[in-house]
Amino acid sequence: MPILAQFLIAFALAIDAFAVSMATGACLPVLSLGHVARLAVSFGLFQAGMNIIGWAGGLFFRASFERYDHWIAFTILVLVGLNMIRESRKKHGCDRCPPDPTRGWTLFILSVATSIDALAVGLSFSMLKVNIWLPATLIGLVAFALSVVGIYLGRLLRNAPVIGSRAEVVGGVALLIIGVRILHEHGVF
Repeated sequence: MPILAQFLIAFALAIDAFAVSMATGACLPVLSLGHVARLAVSFGLFQAGMNIIGWAGGLFFRASFERYDHWIAFTILVLVGLNMIRESRKKHGCDRCPPDPTRGWTLFILSVATSIDALAVGLSFSMLKVNIWLPATLIGLVAFALSVVGIYLGRLLRNAPVIGSRAEVVGGVALLIIGVRILHEHGVF
């Protein structure tokens, strides 16, 4: 898989983390380096880790699905992409922001919730026989970087939550394009 496609997937997967980071930056009464570090490290590790878990799970099932692997990857990417576009229509606000969403169970739940898509993409990487280590590292680093940017941007743009939803649409469309490209690479059209 070309590095550009891996980067686009990493970017698309990190959009949820970016949107949550923006909301967190807008909600926190005081923003410290500790807040930024906890959120970005957790989001980056969970994105990379869930991708590896999905890939490992796919190795177990790959032999059974090898004839249809490109269709499975396409379906997963399209479903994740469409879900991101659908989620972009929901309001991302901080009406009920917890006291510190960068700690404890709240941070754990946010990390899992923003990385479920990475689990599905890891499964599709396995079906496509992609070596997971470079994409997982890239996914983790991009999620980390976009989380840092998101939390500071959220702090600056507290009254503009529409930016996060537009980013989710871009990420969803990128996954749809990559899904179609996979079918093209496998000679479907």
